[in-house]
Amino acid sequence: MKLVILAAMAVLMAPPALAAQPDTLESLFTEWRQLQKGEVRGGAPDFTAPALARQAAALKQLRARLDRLPAAQWSIARKVDRELIRSEMNGLDFDLRVAQPWRRDPAWYISVWTAQSDTPAHEGPVHPMPVELWTYSFPLDAAAQTKLAGELAHIPALLAQARGNLTGNTRDLWKASIVTIGEQLAALEDLQTKVAGGDPALRRAVDAATGATRDFLDWVKAEAPKKTGPSGVGKAEYSWFLKHVQRSPLTWEDEVAILQRELDRAHAALRMEEHRNRALPPLTGAQSPADYDRQARAAVDKYLRFMDERQILTVRDYMKPALLARIGSYVPPEQQNFFHIAMHRAPMTLWTHFYHWWDLANMAADPHPSAIRRGPLLYNVWLSRAEGMATAMEELMLNAGLFDDDPRAREIVWIMQAQRAARGLASLYAQANMIDLDAAMAMQVSRTPNGWMSPNLPLLGFEQQMYLRLPGYGPSYITGKAMIERLITEVAEKRGKDFRVKDFFDELNSYGMIPVPLIRWQMLGATDELDKIGVSDADPIASDRQR
Repeated sequence: MKLVILAAMAVLMAPPALAAQPDTLESLFTEWRQLQKGEVRGGAPDFTAPALARQAAALKQLRARLDRLPAAQWSIARKVDRELIRSEMNGLDFDLRVAQPWRRDPAWYISVWTAQSDTPAHEGPVHPMPVELWTYSFPLDAAAQTKLAGELAHIPALLAQARGNLTGNTRDLWKASIVTIGEQLAALEDLQTKVAGGDPALRRAVDAATGATRDFLDWVKAEAPKKTGPSGVGKAEYSWFLKHVQRSPLTWEDEVAILQRELDRAHAALRMEEHRNRALPPLTGAQSPADYDRQARAAVDKYLRFMDERQILTVRDYMKPALLARIGSYVPPEQQNFFHIAMHRAPMTLWTHFYHWWDLANMAADPHPSAIRRGPLLYNVWLSRAEGMATAMEELMLNAGLFDDDPRAREIVWIMQAQRAARGLASLYAQANMIDLDAAMAMQVSRTPNGWMSPNLPLLGFEQQMYLRLPGYGPSYITGKAMIERLITEVAEKRGKDFRVKDFFDELNSYGMIPVPLIRWQMLGATDELDKIGVSDADPIASDRQR
């Protein structure tokens, strides 16, 4: 009896067990981002079937917990944050079911990146352990050498694993990946030179990564001719990705219609501009490094002055340095790709597209209050906002008068619009498996005006390979532009005489790098597109206070 009493007292006096904490949007976001990284085996990301099956099962459970959050009384802003997490989860679901890059695309196993993208994250698919070589400054100090050696260590194990995983029959993805893998090999061979005489552990890591990449490239070259199947995801899955990942109200067929219309419009506008300017001398472009540098810097100053004086948006301190860091340098005519041609003849035309760099600077200088929007969204969920805004600025600034004193530069704006429509349209047909990658590249070349798209320079293959690897990317420049133009229309209609261009852009920038349809929901309280973008359970809330 005494033992029973003592046992009961011990139970009563014991500290209470910690109750499980209820899920919150933020806690689920953190848990989701960890799940998305997947498992690690032998120091490398694990893309074997058992690991992927476990990830798929965990994704299903986590998504159910997200759906159970009591969101009825949330503000639109918080509901948008939930949809951003859902969008990323849908991206992983799409990879597991359809894209399967670890099985279909040898370029998925690329680890070394030598340049920063102008978008919030890498353009297209990237595995969870990228080595951002562009972030290192050479010569490396001791801490950087140790860090880089650790980051490179996974490459041999990952490339060994890849040979067992890559069972897909995707001709174009295999063929295109040979160039991409070759670029990693070249980067590592260059790195061998840079670290010679440095830390022995780093030299060993670089040598091992280089040898593994060389062997992998040889294997892919031997296997690629055996691949005969299509590489696109098909129309139905493409439209699913638009709706559930990119949160676009469009379908594959809608995008074809929009891009064809914009291609026609750009070509027609270009011919009228050329006709109007027929008595003017042609743009010859910079003829020397000094000439290029002078023109490029003057164009930055002129552009920023225009933005400020015309009250387009609030000019921030980071804007000029962000542009000056990206103006590039002189390129001889025979080596100029499409964008070099524009930059050397009328650099301000491309500086309008460099809104990208302002976006990135803004993310660093003024982090979004929502942790979910603060960093880059996965699966390029930011596409319509990032690429759409950059492309929209080209024509919007033309219409605002930026090139009124340089009529020939107006022609270049239309050439750029046509090129973006042509390459996006070609990528749509490639994703639908109606044409192969070679035909897509030929279409882009033939439908870009005035012979500006070289069939021989690397830019062409890079663009079409990337658009084949990620559904929606190629058309997003034009479709995102169309979404932003529609948003301007709707906001101007709603605000009437109170509409101000500067207010519009400043407010747009405040929502973060998220899909334009979700910005529209938060900016206008508009609910008519919610079913189209896969938000069927969102309660309409229209009060300004809750946005």
